Amino acid sequence: MMPCSNADVVPMDLDIEPILARYREDGFARVGPVIGEEMLAELRARAEAMMLGEVVYPGLFFQHDTTTGKYEDLEYKKGYVGPSLNYRKIEKLEKDPVFLKLIRHPLFERVARAWISGDIVLYRAVLFHKAPRGGTVLPWHQDGGSYWGLDRNPTLQIWTALDDAPEDAGCLEIIPGSHTGGLATPLGGVIPDHVLQTRDLAADKVLVPAKAGDVVLVHNHVWHGSGLNRTDKPRRGVTVCYMTAETRCLRKKRSPREFFRVWGG
Repeated sequence: MMPCSNADVVPMDLDIEPILARYREDGFARVGPVIGEEMLAELRARAEAMMLGEVVYPGLFFQHDTTTGKYEDLEYKKGYVGPSLNYRKIEKLEKDPVFLKLIRHPLFERVARAWISGDIVLYRAVLFHKAPRGGTVLPWHQDGGSYWGLDRNPTLQIWTALDDAPEDAGCLEIIPGSHTGGLATPLGGVIPDHVLQTRDLAADKVLVPAKAGDVVLVHNHVWHGSGLNRTDKPRRGVTVCYMTAETRCLRKKRSPREFFRVWGG
Protein backbone atom coordinates (compact mmCIF):
# COMPACT_ATOMS: atom_id res chain seq x y z
CA MET A 1 0.00 0.00 0.00
CA MET A 2 1.19 3.47 -0.83
CA PRO A 3 0.44 6.32 1.61
CA CYS A 4 -1.73 9.07 0.24
CA SER A 5 0.05 11.98 -1.40
CA ASN A 6 -0.88 15.55 -0.64
CA ALA A 7 -2.90 15.56 -3.88
CA ASP A 8 -4.95 12.53 -2.79
CA VAL A 9 -6.41 13.90 0.44
CA VAL A 10 -10.09 14.70 0.78
CA PRO A 11 -11.03 18.36 0.21
CA MET A 12 -11.57 20.62 3.20
CA ASP A 13 -15.12 21.29 2.02
CA LEU A 14 -15.95 17.57 2.15
CA ASP A 15 -19.63 16.97 2.92
CA ILE A 16 -19.41 15.61 6.46
CA GLU A 17 -23.14 15.12 7.08
CA PRO A 18 -23.28 11.60 5.56
CA ILE A 19 -20.20 10.71 7.59
CA LEU A 20 -21.79 11.94 10.83
CA ALA A 21 -25.02 10.12 9.99
CA ARG A 22 -23.07 6.87 9.64
CA TYR A 23 -21.24 7.69 12.86
CA ARG A 24 -24.49 8.10 14.78
CA GLU A 25 -25.76 4.76 13.52
CA ASP A 26 -22.66 2.57 13.62
CA GLY A 27 -20.47 4.25 16.22
CA PHE A 28 -17.67 4.64 13.70
CA ALA A 29 -17.25 6.16 10.26
CA ARG A 30 -14.50 6.43 7.70
CA VAL A 31 -13.62 9.97 6.67
CA GLY A 32 -11.05 9.00 4.03
CA PRO A 33 -7.45 10.05 3.39
CA VAL A 34 -6.93 13.37 5.18
CA ILE A 35 -3.18 13.57 5.86
CA GLY A 36 -0.64 13.73 3.02
CA GLU A 37 2.81 12.18 2.92
CA GLU A 38 4.70 15.34 3.92
CA MET A 39 2.81 15.68 7.19
CA LEU A 40 2.85 11.93 7.79
CA ALA A 41 6.63 11.86 7.51
CA GLU A 42 6.90 14.74 9.98
CA LEU A 43 4.58 13.02 12.47
CA ARG A 44 6.40 9.68 12.23
CA ALA A 45 9.78 11.33 12.74
CA ARG A 46 8.51 13.23 15.77
CA ALA A 47 7.01 10.07 17.27
CA GLU A 48 10.35 8.28 17.00
CA ALA A 49 12.20 11.29 18.41
CA MET A 50 9.93 11.28 21.47
CA MET A 51 10.44 7.56 22.04
CA LEU A 52 14.19 7.92 21.75
CA GLY A 53 14.31 10.91 24.11
CA GLU A 54 15.51 13.30 21.41
CA VAL A 55 12.44 15.51 21.89
CA VAL A 56 11.33 15.97 25.50
CA TYR A 57 8.39 17.78 27.07
CA PRO A 58 7.62 17.83 30.80
CA GLY A 59 4.43 15.94 31.59
CA LEU A 60 4.36 13.57 28.62
CA PHE A 61 2.87 10.19 29.56
CA PHE A 62 4.55 7.02 28.27
CA GLN A 63 3.63 3.36 28.55
CA HIS A 64 6.13 0.76 27.40
CA ASP A 65 4.73 -2.24 25.56
CA THR A 66 4.82 -5.87 26.57
CA THR A 67 7.14 -8.48 25.12
CA THR A 68 4.40 -11.12 25.34
CA GLY A 69 1.55 -9.41 23.51
CA LYS A 70 -0.74 -10.03 26.50
CA TYR A 71 -2.74 -7.07 27.77
CA GLU A 72 -2.57 -8.34 31.35
CA ASP A 73 1.25 -8.13 31.21
CA LEU A 74 1.29 -4.35 30.68
CA GLU A 75 3.09 -2.43 33.41
CA TYR A 76 1.69 0.79 34.80
CA LYS A 77 3.14 3.91 36.44
CA LYS A 78 6.59 3.26 34.95
CA GLY A 79 6.56 6.19 32.53
CA TYR A 80 9.57 6.78 30.33
CA VAL A 81 12.08 3.97 30.82
CA GLY A 82 14.74 5.14 28.38
CA PRO A 83 15.25 5.24 24.61
CA SER A 84 13.13 2.56 22.96
CA LEU A 85 10.97 2.08 19.91
CA ASN A 86 8.66 -0.23 21.84
CA TYR A 87 6.46 2.25 23.64
CA ARG A 88 2.80 1.32 23.41
CA LYS A 89 1.49 4.84 23.84
CA ILE A 90 2.42 8.45 24.40
CA GLU A 91 -0.16 10.88 25.77
CA LYS A 92 -0.39 14.68 25.94
CA LEU A 93 0.65 15.12 22.33
CA GLU A 94 -0.79 18.64 22.43
CA LYS A 95 2.50 19.70 24.04
CA ASP A 96 4.26 19.18 20.72
CA PRO A 97 3.76 21.68 17.85
CA VAL A 98 3.94 18.98 15.16
CA PHE A 99 1.16 16.91 16.70
CA LEU A 100 -0.78 20.04 17.62
CA LYS A 101 -1.12 20.79 13.90
CA LEU A 102 -2.87 17.46 13.52
CA ILE A 103 -5.06 18.03 16.57
CA ARG A 104 -6.12 21.40 15.14
CA HIS A 105 -6.57 20.16 11.58
CA PRO A 106 -9.26 22.26 9.83
CA LEU A 107 -11.31 19.21 8.84
CA PHE A 108 -11.16 17.89 12.40
CA GLU A 109 -12.45 21.27 13.55
CA ARG A 110 -15.41 21.05 11.17
CA VAL A 111 -16.29 17.58 12.46
CA ALA A 112 -15.84 18.53 16.11
CA ARG A 113 -17.93 21.70 15.81
CA ALA A 114 -20.69 19.79 14.04
CA TRP A 115 -20.77 17.26 16.89
CA ILE A 116 -19.98 19.42 19.94
CA SER A 117 -21.53 22.74 20.91
CA GLY A 118 -19.53 25.70 22.21
CA ASP A 119 -15.85 25.70 23.09
CA ILE A 120 -13.97 22.46 22.55
CA VAL A 121 -11.25 20.94 24.72
CA LEU A 122 -9.18 17.77 24.71
CA TYR A 123 -9.67 14.86 27.00
CA ARG A 124 -6.58 13.30 25.51
CA ALA A 125 -4.42 13.09 22.40
CA VAL A 126 -2.56 9.78 22.21
CA LEU A 127 -0.11 8.01 19.95
CA PHE A 128 -0.84 4.28 19.91
CA HIS A 129 2.01 2.15 18.58
CA LYS A 130 2.50 -1.50 17.71
CA ALA A 131 6.13 -2.28 16.90
CA PRO A 132 7.01 -4.55 13.97
CA ARG A 133 6.22 -8.15 14.86
CA GLY A 134 4.96 -6.95 18.21
CA GLY A 135 2.42 -4.88 20.01
CA THR A 136 -0.19 -6.04 22.47
CA VAL A 137 -3.69 -7.40 21.94
CA LEU A 138 -6.13 -4.67 22.96
CA PRO A 139 -9.25 -6.42 24.28
CA TRP A 140 -12.78 -5.27 23.60
CA HIS A 141 -13.28 -2.05 25.52
CA GLN A 142 -15.04 1.32 25.69
CA ASP A 143 -13.41 4.71 26.27
CA GLY A 144 -15.33 6.28 29.11
CA GLY A 145 -16.92 5.61 32.47
CA SER A 146 -16.09 6.61 36.01
CA TYR A 147 -12.44 5.61 35.49
CA TRP A 148 -12.11 8.68 33.27
CA GLY A 149 -13.16 10.91 36.17
CA LEU A 150 -15.48 13.24 34.26
CA ASP A 151 -18.93 14.62 34.92
CA ARG A 152 -20.04 13.51 31.43
CA ASN A 153 -18.75 11.07 28.85
CA PRO A 154 -17.09 12.36 25.67
CA THR A 155 -18.48 10.88 22.46
CA LEU A 156 -16.03 11.93 19.73
CA GLN A 157 -12.64 10.45 18.93
CA ILE A 158 -10.81 11.05 15.68
CA TRP A 159 -8.26 8.36 14.78
CA THR A 160 -5.54 8.93 12.17
CA ALA A 161 -3.33 6.21 10.70
CA LEU A 162 0.33 7.27 10.54
CA ASP A 163 1.25 4.00 8.85
CA ASP A 164 -0.61 1.46 6.80
CA ALA A 165 -2.72 -0.63 9.17
CA PRO A 166 -3.82 -3.75 7.28
CA GLU A 167 -5.60 -6.60 9.02
CA ASP A 168 -2.37 -8.42 9.87
CA ALA A 169 -0.89 -5.29 11.46
CA GLY A 170 -3.55 -5.20 14.18
CA CYS A 171 -6.08 -2.90 12.53
CA LEU A 172 -9.06 -1.50 14.38
CA GLU A 173 -11.81 -4.00 15.15
CA ILE A 174 -15.28 -2.64 15.92
CA ILE A 175 -18.75 -3.96 16.82
CA PRO A 176 -21.00 -1.61 14.83
CA GLY A 177 -23.92 -0.15 16.75
CA SER A 178 -22.65 -1.31 20.13
CA HIS A 179 -22.40 2.30 21.32
CA THR A 180 -26.20 2.58 21.45
CA GLY A 181 -26.29 0.36 24.54
CA GLY A 182 -24.20 2.78 26.57
CA LEU A 183 -21.44 1.63 28.88
CA ALA A 184 -21.19 -2.06 29.69
CA THR A 185 -20.12 -1.17 33.24
CA PRO A 186 -20.16 2.12 35.17
CA LEU A 187 -16.35 1.95 35.39
CA GLY A 188 -15.88 1.66 31.63
CA GLY A 189 -12.78 0.27 29.97
CA VAL A 190 -12.39 -3.45 29.28
CA ILE A 191 -15.73 -5.16 28.72
CA PRO A 192 -16.32 -8.09 31.11
CA ASP A 193 -16.67 -11.61 29.75
CA HIS A 194 -20.28 -11.97 30.86
CA VAL A 195 -21.21 -8.95 28.75
CA LEU A 196 -19.15 -10.09 25.77
CA GLN A 197 -21.05 -13.37 25.84
CA THR A 198 -24.26 -11.51 24.98
CA ARG A 199 -22.92 -10.88 21.46
CA ASP A 200 -21.73 -13.12 18.66
CA LEU A 201 -18.42 -11.28 18.39
CA ALA A 202 -17.06 -13.32 15.51
CA ALA A 203 -20.15 -12.58 13.43
CA ASP A 204 -20.69 -8.98 14.55
CA LYS A 205 -17.18 -7.55 14.40
CA VAL A 206 -15.96 -5.46 11.51
CA LEU A 207 -12.28 -5.08 10.64
CA VAL A 208 -11.26 -1.53 9.73
CA PRO A 209 -7.96 -1.68 7.86
CA ALA A 210 -6.50 1.69 6.90
CA LYS A 211 -3.86 3.26 4.72
CA ALA A 212 -1.43 5.84 6.07
CA GLY A 213 -3.25 9.17 6.22
CA ASP A 214 -6.72 7.67 6.61
CA VAL A 215 -9.01 9.06 9.30
CA VAL A 216 -11.77 7.21 11.15
CA LEU A 217 -14.28 8.57 13.67
CA VAL A 218 -14.63 6.23 16.67
CA HIS A 219 -17.38 6.75 19.26
CA ASN A 220 -16.13 6.41 22.81
CA HIS A 221 -18.80 3.83 23.67
CA VAL A 222 -18.50 1.60 20.61
CA TRP A 223 -16.88 -1.74 21.42
CA HIS A 224 -13.46 -1.76 19.82
CA GLY A 225 -10.10 -3.48 20.07
CA SER A 226 -7.11 -4.60 18.00
CA GLY A 227 -4.70 -7.50 17.59
CA LEU A 228 -0.97 -8.00 17.28
CA ASN A 229 1.17 -6.51 14.54
CA ARG A 230 2.37 -9.44 12.46
CA THR A 231 4.07 -7.32 9.80
CA ASP A 232 7.64 -6.05 9.53
CA LYS A 233 6.57 -2.40 9.78
CA PRO A 234 5.33 -0.29 12.70
CA ARG A 235 1.62 0.35 13.08
CA ARG A 236 1.07 3.84 14.55
CA GLY A 237 -2.14 5.78 14.97
CA VAL A 238 -3.13 8.98 16.75
CA THR A 239 -6.40 9.17 18.67
CA VAL A 240 -7.74 12.59 19.65
CA CYS A 241 -10.71 12.75 22.01
CA TYR A 242 -12.60 16.05 21.84
CA MET A 243 -15.29 17.20 24.27
CA THR A 244 -17.23 20.24 25.36
CA ALA A 245 -15.40 22.78 27.51
CA GLU A 246 -18.26 22.46 30.01
CA THR A 247 -16.84 19.07 31.08
CA ARG A 248 -15.50 18.99 34.63
CA CYS A 249 -12.93 16.71 36.23
CA LEU A 250 -14.27 14.86 39.28
CA ARG A 251 -11.05 13.61 40.84
CA LYS A 252 -10.58 14.34 44.54
CA LYS A 253 -7.11 13.11 45.49
CA ARG A 254 -5.38 15.74 43.34
CA SER A 255 -6.41 19.07 41.93
CA PRO A 256 -9.01 18.68 39.19
CA ARG A 257 -7.59 18.57 35.68
CA GLU A 258 -7.78 21.61 33.46
CA PHE A 259 -8.36 20.61 29.87
CA PHE A 260 -6.51 21.99 26.86
CA ARG A 261 -8.70 24.32 24.80
CA VAL A 262 -8.40 23.40 21.14
CA TRP A 263 -10.49 26.13 19.54
CA GLY A 264 -12.53 29.02 20.91
CA GLY A 265 -16.33 29.16 20.67
